[in-house]
Amino acid sequence: MDRTILHVDGNHFYANIEKANDPSLKGKPMAVGGDVEQRHGIILAKSDEAKACGVKTGEALWQAREKCWDIIIVPPNYPLYIRYSRLLHNIFEEYSDKVQAFGLDESWVDVTNSMDYLNMSGEEIAHQIRERAISELGITVSVGVSWNKIFAKLGSDYKKPNAVTIFTKENYMNKVWPLPAEDLLGVGRATQIKLNARGIKTIGDLANTSPDMLQSWLHKWGLFLHVFANGMDTSPVTPTGFEEAIKSIGNSTTTPRDLVNDRDVRITFTALCESVATRLREHGLLGKTVQISLRDNKLFSFERQMTLQKPTCIATELLDAAMILFKKHYRWDKPLRSIEVRAMNLVSEHTSIQLDLFDNEEKRIREEKLERTVDNIRKRFGHYAILRGMLCEDKELGHLNPRDDHTIHPVGYF
Repeated sequence: MDRTILHVDGNHFYANIEKANDPSLKGKPMAVGGDVEQRHGIILAKSDEAKACGVKTGEALWQAREKCWDIIIVPPNYPLYIRYSRLLHNIFEEYSDKVQAFGLDESWVDVTNSMDYLNMSGEEIAHQIRERAISELGITVSVGVSWNKIFAKLGSDYKKPNAVTIFTKENYMNKVWPLPAEDLLGVGRATQIKLNARGIKTIGDLANTSPDMLQSWLHKWGLFLHVFANGMDTSPVTPTGFEEAIKSIGNSTTTPRDLVNDRDVRITFTALCESVATRLREHGLLGKTVQISLRDNKLFSFERQMTLQKPTCIATELLDAAMILFKKHYRWDKPLRSIEVRAMNLVSEHTSIQLDLFDNEEKRIREEKLERTVDNIRKRFGHYAILRGMLCEDKELGHLNPRDDHTIHPVGYF
């Protein structure tokens, strides 16, 4: 029996959540973005009205303002987006016990075994989920319906916003194959260039190219793409919560001025690590690995990472690891233009941790409790209500608001 799989994608997820929570934003061009006064300010999500003006996700705020002079920029509120992700997930679970999150705003839902007892078709379930997202949460979603995960995701992208698209074994050659090859999950920019150079422009071109030829061009990945393009993906919908769909939590910043010494780096890392640790605590997560990314003023960049002795959500422990990595791997050949810190290999805060007889666990508990107290103060009185002394030493570097430019990285397909 063929499966029936939905892929639900929140339309302009962050921006629409902001509009649902602030009626004054409705009907106006708005976007979620960073601090316009800082060099790192970018568009993270935009409304349909801003999109109509040509505003694009990822571009600088000043570029957005050139296209849309009256655009309203609001700072990101990730705890709010996490809450909406959880509420959407709760709706999905009323239709199936097989729900797989793919980042905060996307999920697959396998309703194969649900349709009989619900007395609904996959299309009817999709429309009901779409309607409930509007009526219960005030946001819109697009839903793809197909017999495999790849085409279901393609369907949610096919028509937006607030739409349902069905790809069947009877219509996919007419509907899917004419689409650009880069629309297929797994065809990134580099793969697209390689395929286009060989005359493969559409998903149909990809499907009708011999697997051996694709393997010679793209190695093993070429075989996967051949399977995907022909609708032969059989990967299951693996139940996961939205927390499990988060691969890492990171903060990056293009600094107001170039960093020229270890002190500059430590000040900036302190601000970044505080934000990462705060959001780990908000999500109930601990990081087992710390990764830093550095880019100098000639745009050369690299990453390094290390595994911690114990998973953590404590900023000072993230900072210590970041500085160890930095001092070990950077020699100050050039000033630094931007840096990033990520907590990776995330686990629940309820995960059992092996205690060491010689660890000062009481000190760790006190430190985490202190940082949670700081979280509460900032929620009530704003980010700058309380700052570490080091951040007050340099107004330019220490007073960046790291929560305006942070990323939650979703897991990959595999």
